[in-house]
Amino acid sequence: MTVFEELKARGLIAQCTNEEKVQDLLDNHQTTFYIGFDATADSLHVGHFLQLVVMSRLQKAGHRPIALIGGGTTMIGDPTGKTDMRKMLTKEEIEHNAECFRKQMRRLVDFTDGKALMMNNADWILKFNYMDFLREVGVHFSVNRMLTAECFKSRLEKGLSFIEFNYMLLQSYDFLHLYRTMDCHLELGGDDQWSNIINGADLIRRVDGKDDAYGLTFTLLTTSEGKKMGKTEKGAVWLDPEKTSPYDFFQYWRNVDDSDVIRCLKLLTFVPLDEIAEFEKLEGAELNKVKERLAYEITSMVHGKEQADQALAAAKSLFEGGAADANMPSTILQDADFTDGMIGVLTLLVKCGLASSNGDARKLIQGGGISIDGEKVSDPKTQLSQDDFADERILKKGKKTYHKVMLEH
Repeated sequence: MTVFEELKARGLIAQCTNEEKVQDLLDNHQTTFYIGFDATADSLHVGHFLQLVVMSRLQKAGHRPIALIGGGTTMIGDPTGKTDMRKMLTKEEIEHNAECFRKQMRRLVDFTDGKALMMNNADWILKFNYMDFLREVGVHFSVNRMLTAECFKSRLEKGLSFIEFNYMLLQSYDFLHLYRTMDCHLELGGDDQWSNIINGADLIRRVDGKDDAYGLTFTLLTTSEGKKMGKTEKGAVWLDPEKTSPYDFFQYWRNVDDSDVIRCLKLLTFVPLDEIAEFEKLEGAELNKVKERLAYEITSMVHGKEQADQALAAAKSLFEGGAADANMPSTILQDADFTDGMIGVLTLLVKCGLASSNGDARKLIQGGGISIDGEKVSDPKTQLSQDDFADERILKKGKKTYHKVMLEH
Protein backbone atom coordinates (compact mmCIF):
# COMPACT_ATOMS: atom_id res chain seq x y z
CA MET A 1 0.00 0.00 0.00
CA THR A 2 1.42 3.38 -0.99
CA VAL A 3 1.45 6.33 1.39
CA PHE A 4 -1.41 8.02 -0.49
CA GLU A 5 -3.47 4.82 -0.47
CA GLU A 6 -2.94 4.53 3.27
CA LEU A 7 -4.07 8.11 3.83
CA LYS A 8 -7.27 7.26 1.95
CA ALA A 9 -7.74 3.92 3.70
CA ARG A 10 -7.47 5.62 7.08
CA GLY A 11 -10.13 8.14 6.08
CA LEU A 12 -7.75 11.08 6.37
CA ILE A 13 -8.27 12.75 3.01
CA ALA A 14 -11.17 15.19 2.69
CA GLN A 15 -10.46 17.26 -0.46
CA CYS A 16 -7.67 17.54 -2.99
CA THR A 17 -7.01 20.06 -5.76
CA ASN A 18 -5.65 17.40 -8.14
CA GLU A 19 -5.70 13.87 -6.75
CA GLU A 20 -3.63 12.32 -9.54
CA LYS A 21 -0.83 14.89 -9.21
CA VAL A 22 -0.82 14.83 -5.39
CA GLN A 23 -0.72 11.03 -5.36
CA ASP A 24 2.26 11.16 -7.71
CA LEU A 25 4.05 13.68 -5.46
CA LEU A 26 3.54 11.56 -2.35
CA ASP A 27 4.09 8.12 -3.87
CA ASN A 28 6.91 8.73 -6.34
CA HIS A 29 8.87 11.82 -5.23
CA GLN A 30 10.51 13.35 -2.18
CA THR A 31 8.19 16.30 -1.63
CA THR A 32 8.41 19.36 0.58
CA PHE A 33 5.02 20.23 2.06
CA TYR A 34 3.80 22.57 4.74
CA ILE A 35 1.10 22.96 7.37
CA GLY A 36 0.43 26.28 9.10
CA PHE A 37 -0.22 26.71 12.82
CA ASP A 38 -1.37 30.09 14.12
CA ALA A 39 -0.02 30.75 17.61
CA THR A 40 -3.33 31.74 19.23
CA ALA A 41 -2.73 29.85 22.52
CA ASP A 42 0.23 28.67 24.58
CA SER A 43 -0.37 25.02 23.70
CA LEU A 44 -1.44 22.89 20.77
CA HIS A 45 -4.65 20.87 21.23
CA VAL A 46 -5.98 17.57 19.89
CA GLY A 47 -7.22 19.19 16.69
CA HIS A 48 -3.61 20.11 15.88
CA PHE A 49 -2.53 16.62 16.90
CA LEU A 50 -4.11 15.08 13.81
CA GLN A 51 -2.05 17.44 11.64
CA LEU A 52 1.14 16.52 13.49
CA VAL A 53 0.43 12.81 13.03
CA VAL A 54 0.03 13.41 9.28
CA MET A 55 3.34 15.32 9.23
CA SER A 56 5.04 12.46 11.04
CA ARG A 57 3.48 9.86 8.74
CA LEU A 58 4.62 11.66 5.58
CA GLN A 59 8.06 12.30 7.05
CA LYS A 60 8.47 8.57 7.72
CA ALA A 61 7.60 8.05 4.03
CA GLY A 62 10.56 10.22 3.01
CA HIS A 63 8.96 13.66 2.58
CA ARG A 64 10.10 16.91 4.19
CA PRO A 65 7.59 18.80 6.35
CA ILE A 66 7.62 22.50 7.04
CA ALA A 67 5.81 23.45 10.22
CA LEU A 68 4.90 27.07 9.58
CA ILE A 69 4.28 29.04 12.74
CA GLY A 70 1.92 31.94 12.01
CA GLY A 71 3.75 34.65 13.90
CA GLY A 72 2.50 37.14 11.32
CA THR A 73 -0.96 35.81 10.49
CA THR A 74 -1.76 35.39 14.20
CA MET A 75 -1.59 39.17 14.52
CA ILE A 76 -4.75 39.27 12.38
CA GLY A 77 -6.47 36.00 13.32
CA ASP A 78 -8.19 33.48 11.09
CA PRO A 79 -11.97 34.16 10.94
CA THR A 80 -12.63 30.52 9.97
CA GLY A 81 -15.14 28.89 12.30
CA LYS A 82 -15.41 31.95 14.55
CA THR A 83 -18.56 33.95 15.24
CA ASP A 84 -16.58 36.89 16.62
CA MET A 85 -13.25 38.49 15.89
CA ARG A 86 -10.35 36.77 17.66
CA LYS A 87 -8.63 38.52 20.53
CA MET A 88 -5.72 40.66 19.35
CA LEU A 89 -2.46 39.30 20.78
CA THR A 90 0.78 41.23 21.33
CA LYS A 91 3.99 40.26 19.52
CA GLU A 92 5.38 39.04 22.85
CA GLU A 93 2.35 36.79 23.49
CA ILE A 94 2.57 35.37 19.98
CA GLU A 95 6.28 34.61 20.28
CA HIS A 96 5.72 32.91 23.66
CA ASN A 97 2.97 30.76 22.16
CA ALA A 98 5.15 29.94 19.15
CA GLU A 99 7.95 28.72 21.42
CA CYS A 100 5.47 26.47 23.27
CA PHE A 101 4.39 25.03 19.90
CA ARG A 102 7.99 24.34 18.93
CA LYS A 103 8.62 22.26 22.05
CA GLN A 104 5.48 20.18 21.55
CA MET A 105 6.03 19.59 17.83
CA ARG A 106 9.50 18.17 18.41
CA ARG A 107 7.94 15.21 20.20
CA LEU A 108 6.17 14.10 17.04
CA VAL A 109 8.27 15.41 14.16
CA ASP A 110 12.04 14.99 13.67
CA PHE A 111 13.60 18.40 13.01
CA THR A 112 17.23 17.22 13.17
CA ASP A 113 19.58 17.60 10.18
CA GLY A 114 16.98 19.37 8.03
CA LYS A 115 14.60 16.39 8.01
CA ALA A 116 11.86 18.90 8.80
CA LEU A 117 11.87 22.68 9.01
CA MET A 118 10.20 25.04 11.43
CA MET A 119 9.59 28.49 9.99
CA ASN A 120 7.71 31.61 11.07
CA ASN A 121 5.76 33.72 8.59
CA ALA A 122 6.49 36.81 10.71
CA ASP A 123 9.93 36.71 9.05
CA TRP A 124 8.39 37.92 5.78
CA ILE A 125 4.92 39.24 6.62
CA LEU A 126 6.13 41.83 9.11
CA LYS A 127 8.51 43.23 6.49
CA PHE A 128 5.79 43.93 3.92
CA ASN A 129 5.34 47.30 2.31
CA TYR A 130 1.54 47.40 2.27
CA MET A 131 1.21 49.14 -1.08
CA ASP A 132 3.60 46.71 -2.76
CA PHE A 133 1.68 43.80 -1.21
CA LEU A 134 -1.64 45.11 -2.52
CA ARG A 135 -0.21 45.57 -6.00
CA GLU A 136 1.46 42.14 -6.15
CA VAL A 137 -1.08 40.04 -4.26
CA GLY A 138 -4.31 41.95 -3.63
CA VAL A 139 -4.92 42.61 -7.31
CA HIS A 140 -5.45 38.85 -7.85
CA PHE A 141 -8.28 38.48 -5.32
CA SER A 142 -11.92 39.06 -6.20
CA VAL A 143 -13.94 40.40 -3.28
CA ASN A 144 -17.08 38.79 -4.70
CA ARG A 145 -15.39 35.42 -4.82
CA MET A 146 -13.91 35.80 -1.33
CA LEU A 147 -17.35 36.49 0.11
CA THR A 148 -18.54 33.09 -1.11
CA ALA A 149 -15.91 31.32 1.03
CA GLU A 150 -17.32 29.61 4.12
CA CYS A 151 -14.76 31.30 6.37
CA PHE A 152 -16.28 34.69 5.45
CA LYS A 153 -19.92 33.79 4.77
CA SER A 154 -20.51 32.68 8.35
CA ARG A 155 -19.28 36.04 9.65
CA LEU A 156 -21.16 38.45 7.40
CA GLU A 157 -24.29 38.61 9.54
CA LYS A 158 -22.44 39.61 12.72
CA GLY A 159 -19.79 41.65 10.96
CA LEU A 160 -16.41 40.94 9.41
CA SER A 161 -13.61 43.38 10.17
CA PHE A 162 -11.32 44.66 7.43
CA ILE A 163 -8.27 43.32 9.26
CA GLU A 164 -9.68 39.77 9.12
CA PHE A 165 -10.47 40.19 5.43
CA ASN A 166 -6.71 40.33 4.83
CA TYR A 167 -6.13 36.91 6.38
CA MET A 168 -6.80 34.90 3.22
CA LEU A 169 -4.37 37.05 1.23
CA LEU A 170 -1.61 36.59 3.79
CA GLN A 171 -2.07 32.84 4.08
CA SER A 172 -2.11 32.56 0.29
CA TYR A 173 1.12 34.54 0.13
CA ASP A 174 2.72 32.08 2.57
CA PHE A 175 2.30 29.34 -0.03
CA LEU A 176 3.75 31.59 -2.76
CA HIS A 177 6.74 32.45 -0.55
CA LEU A 178 7.48 28.82 0.37
CA TYR A 179 6.98 27.74 -3.24
CA ARG A 180 9.57 30.27 -4.38
CA THR A 181 12.11 29.88 -1.58
CA MET A 182 11.76 26.27 -0.36
CA ASP A 183 10.56 24.44 -3.51
CA CYS A 184 7.36 23.63 -1.58
CA HIS A 185 4.63 22.31 -3.88
CA LEU A 186 2.01 21.12 -1.42
CA GLU A 187 0.00 22.75 1.37
CA LEU A 188 -1.90 20.56 3.83
CA GLY A 189 -4.45 21.47 6.47
CA GLY A 190 -7.77 20.69 8.08
CA ASP A 191 -10.79 20.70 5.79
CA ASP A 192 -11.96 24.00 7.31
CA GLN A 193 -8.91 25.56 5.59
CA TRP A 194 -9.95 24.52 2.07
CA SER A 195 -10.79 28.07 0.90
CA ASN A 196 -7.47 29.44 2.13
CA ILE A 197 -5.48 26.55 0.64
CA ILE A 198 -6.98 26.65 -2.86
CA ASN A 199 -6.46 30.41 -3.00
CA GLY A 200 -2.78 29.90 -2.23
CA ALA A 201 -2.36 27.48 -5.14
CA ASP A 202 -4.34 29.85 -7.37
CA LEU A 203 -2.13 32.79 -6.39
CA ILE A 204 0.97 30.86 -7.48
CA ARG A 205 -0.66 30.21 -10.84
CA ARG A 206 -1.65 33.86 -11.29
CA VAL A 207 1.60 35.46 -10.10
CA ASP A 208 4.26 32.98 -11.24
CA GLY A 209 2.33 31.31 -14.06
CA LYS A 210 2.94 27.84 -12.55
CA ASP A 211 0.34 25.11 -12.12
CA ASP A 212 2.40 22.67 -10.02
CA ALA A 213 1.24 23.82 -6.56
CA TYR A 214 -1.44 21.70 -4.89
CA GLY A 215 -3.61 21.55 -1.80
CA LEU A 216 -4.82 18.63 0.27
CA THR A 217 -7.13 18.83 3.28
CA PHE A 218 -7.71 16.28 5.98
CA THR A 219 -10.79 15.11 7.76
CA LEU A 220 -11.65 17.19 10.81
CA LEU A 221 -11.53 15.33 14.10
CA THR A 222 -15.22 14.86 14.87
CA THR A 223 -17.41 12.28 16.57
CA SER A 224 -19.72 9.98 14.60
CA GLU A 225 -22.42 12.60 15.28
CA GLY A 226 -20.36 15.31 13.58
CA LYS A 227 -19.36 17.17 16.75
CA LYS A 228 -15.79 18.41 17.11
CA MET A 229 -13.67 16.24 19.38
CA GLY A 230 -11.25 17.61 21.93
CA LYS A 231 -13.64 19.43 24.24
CA THR A 232 -14.50 18.53 27.84
CA GLU A 233 -16.35 20.26 30.64
CA LYS A 234 -13.01 21.77 31.64
CA GLY A 235 -12.43 23.09 28.12
CA ALA A 236 -10.06 22.00 25.36
CA VAL A 237 -7.90 18.88 25.58
CA TRP A 238 -4.40 20.33 25.36
CA LEU A 239 -1.05 18.70 24.56
CA ASP A 240 0.62 20.67 27.38
CA PRO A 241 0.71 18.44 30.51
CA GLU A 242 0.28 21.52 32.70
CA LYS A 243 -3.04 22.35 31.01
CA THR A 244 -4.33 18.78 30.55
CA SER A 245 -2.57 16.23 32.74
CA PRO A 246 -1.33 13.00 31.09
CA TYR A 247 -3.90 11.13 33.20
CA ASP A 248 -6.80 13.32 32.04
CA PHE A 249 -5.46 13.13 28.47
CA PHE A 250 -5.40 9.32 28.67
CA GLN A 251 -8.88 9.24 30.19
CA TYR A 252 -10.29 11.43 27.41
CA TRP A 253 -9.34 8.83 24.80
CA ARG A 254 -10.19 5.89 27.07
CA ASN A 255 -13.71 7.25 27.34
CA VAL A 256 -14.49 7.93 23.67
CA ASP A 257 -17.77 6.57 22.41
CA ASP A 258 -17.85 3.01 21.07
CA SER A 259 -18.79 4.37 17.63
CA ASP A 260 -15.67 6.59 17.50
CA VAL A 261 -12.84 4.36 18.71
CA ILE A 262 -12.02 2.62 15.40
CA ARG A 263 -12.07 5.88 13.47
CA CYS A 264 -9.74 7.50 16.03
CA LEU A 265 -7.34 4.58 15.78
CA LYS A 266 -7.20 5.00 12.01
CA LEU A 267 -6.80 8.78 12.04
CA LEU A 268 -4.53 9.32 15.02
CA THR A 269 -2.27 6.31 15.51
CA PHE A 270 0.24 4.20 13.65
CA VAL A 271 -1.50 0.95 14.58
CA PRO A 272 -1.48 -1.12 11.33
CA LEU A 273 -4.73 -1.22 9.39
CA ASP A 274 -4.88 -5.02 9.40
CA GLU A 275 -4.73 -4.98 13.21
CA ILE A 276 -7.46 -2.32 13.34
CA ALA A 277 -9.56 -4.51 11.03
CA GLU A 278 -9.50 -7.21 13.72
CA PHE A 279 -10.62 -4.66 16.32
CA GLU A 280 -13.59 -3.75 14.09
CA LYS A 281 -15.01 -7.22 14.70
CA LEU A 282 -15.36 -6.52 18.44
CA GLU A 283 -18.37 -4.99 20.15
CA GLY A 284 -19.79 -4.19 23.55
CA ALA A 285 -17.46 -4.64 26.53
CA GLU A 286 -14.78 -6.06 24.23
CA LEU A 287 -14.23 -2.54 22.89
CA ASN A 288 -12.84 -1.44 26.26
CA LYS A 289 -9.52 -3.05 25.39
CA VAL A 290 -9.51 -1.20 22.07
CA LYS A 291 -10.18 2.11 23.83
CA GLU A 292 -7.35 1.34 26.21
CA ARG A 293 -5.04 0.72 23.26
CA LEU A 294 -6.14 3.99 21.63
CA ALA A 295 -5.53 5.97 24.81
CA TYR A 296 -2.14 4.36 25.38
CA GLU A 297 -0.91 4.92 21.81
CA ILE A 298 -1.88 8.61 21.73
CA THR A 299 -0.64 9.36 25.26
CA SER A 300 2.70 7.71 24.42
CA MET A 301 3.13 9.92 21.35
CA VAL A 302 2.28 13.13 23.18
CA HIS A 303 3.68 12.54 26.68
CA GLY A 304 6.07 9.60 26.33
CA LYS A 305 5.90 5.93 27.26
CA GLU A 306 6.53 6.46 30.97
CA GLN A 307 3.55 8.80 31.38
CA ALA A 308 1.38 6.48 29.29
CA ASP A 309 2.36 3.52 31.49
CA GLN A 310 1.47 5.49 34.62
CA ALA A 311 -1.87 6.62 33.22
CA LEU A 312 -2.69 3.05 32.15
CA ALA A 313 -1.84 1.72 35.62
CA ALA A 314 -4.03 4.38 37.25
CA ALA A 315 -6.94 3.61 34.95
CA LYS A 316 -6.71 -0.14 35.54
CA SER A 317 -6.56 0.38 39.29
CA LEU A 318 -9.79 2.37 39.22
CA PHE A 319 -11.71 0.20 36.78
CA GLU A 320 -10.74 -2.92 38.71
CA GLY A 321 -11.87 -1.34 41.96
CA GLY A 322 -8.40 -0.98 43.40
CA ALA A 323 -6.91 1.71 45.60
CA ALA A 324 -6.33 5.25 44.40
CA ASP A 325 -3.33 5.55 42.14
CA ALA A 326 -0.63 8.17 42.68
CA ASN A 327 -1.17 9.45 39.14
CA MET A 328 -4.86 10.21 39.60
CA PRO A 329 -5.77 13.92 39.43
CA SER A 330 -5.79 15.26 42.98
CA THR A 331 -6.45 18.32 45.08
CA ILE A 332 -4.78 19.14 48.39
CA LEU A 333 -7.04 21.09 50.73
CA GLN A 334 -5.60 23.82 52.98
CA ASP A 335 -6.90 24.96 56.36
CA ALA A 336 -8.11 28.14 54.64
CA ASP A 337 -10.52 26.06 52.51
CA PHE A 338 -12.57 25.26 55.64
CA THR A 339 -14.95 27.51 57.55
CA ASP A 340 -15.18 26.57 61.23
CA GLY A 341 -13.57 23.27 60.28
CA MET A 342 -16.17 22.43 57.61
CA ILE A 343 -16.40 22.53 53.82
CA GLY A 344 -19.60 22.19 51.78
CA VAL A 345 -19.73 19.50 49.12
CA LEU A 346 -20.66 22.10 46.50
CA THR A 347 -17.55 24.13 47.32
CA LEU A 348 -15.48 20.94 47.28
CA LEU A 349 -16.63 19.96 43.80
CA VAL A 350 -15.84 23.42 42.42
CA LYS A 351 -12.48 23.44 44.20
CA CYS A 352 -11.57 20.11 42.56
CA GLY A 353 -12.66 21.27 39.11
CA LEU A 354 -15.45 18.69 38.91
CA ALA A 355 -18.07 21.45 38.61
CA SER A 356 -17.87 24.92 37.13
CA SER A 357 -20.06 26.55 39.79
CA ASN A 358 -22.16 25.78 42.87
CA GLY A 359 -25.21 25.59 40.61
CA ASP A 360 -23.49 23.08 38.36
CA ALA A 361 -22.42 21.04 41.41
CA ARG A 362 -25.98 21.06 42.78
CA LYS A 363 -27.34 19.70 39.49
CA LEU A 364 -24.74 16.92 39.49
CA ILE A 365 -25.71 15.85 43.00
CA GLN A 366 -29.44 16.06 42.33
CA GLY A 367 -28.90 13.93 39.25
CA GLY A 368 -27.15 11.25 41.28
CA GLY A 369 -23.83 11.88 39.58
CA ILE A 370 -21.54 12.36 42.59
CA SER A 371 -20.15 9.85 45.07
CA ILE A 372 -17.45 9.95 47.74
CA ASP A 373 -15.58 6.70 48.37
CA GLY A 374 -18.34 4.83 46.57
CA GLU A 375 -21.19 6.40 48.56
CA LYS A 376 -23.69 8.51 46.60
CA VAL A 377 -24.05 12.11 47.76
CA SER A 378 -27.78 12.91 47.75
CA ASP A 379 -27.94 16.19 49.67
CA PRO A 380 -26.36 19.33 48.14
CA LYS A 381 -26.14 20.78 51.66
CA THR A 382 -23.75 18.04 52.81
CA GLN A 383 -20.85 19.34 54.88
CA LEU A 384 -17.53 17.59 55.47
CA SER A 385 -15.12 18.24 58.32
CA GLN A 386 -11.35 18.40 58.28
CA ASP A 387 -11.36 15.08 60.14
CA ASP A 388 -13.16 13.53 57.15
CA PHE A 389 -9.95 14.08 55.18
CA ALA A 390 -7.61 12.42 57.66
CA ASP A 391 -7.20 9.85 54.88
CA GLU A 392 -7.46 10.59 51.17
CA ARG A 393 -10.98 10.54 49.75
CA ILE A 394 -12.00 9.61 46.21
CA LEU A 395 -14.62 11.73 44.46
CA LYS A 396 -16.37 10.22 41.48
CA LYS A 397 -18.40 12.14 38.91
CA GLY A 398 -20.57 10.05 36.64
CA LYS A 399 -19.15 6.69 35.67
CA LYS A 400 -15.65 7.61 34.59
CA THR A 401 -14.25 10.72 36.28
CA TYR A 402 -12.25 10.19 39.48
CA HIS A 403 -10.50 12.73 41.68
CA LYS A 404 -8.43 12.25 44.81
CA VAL A 405 -8.75 14.75 47.69
CA MET A 406 -6.47 15.01 50.70
CA LEU A 407 -5.68 17.45 53.49
CA GLU A 408 -2.28 19.12 53.70
CA HIS A 409 -0.40 17.78 56.67
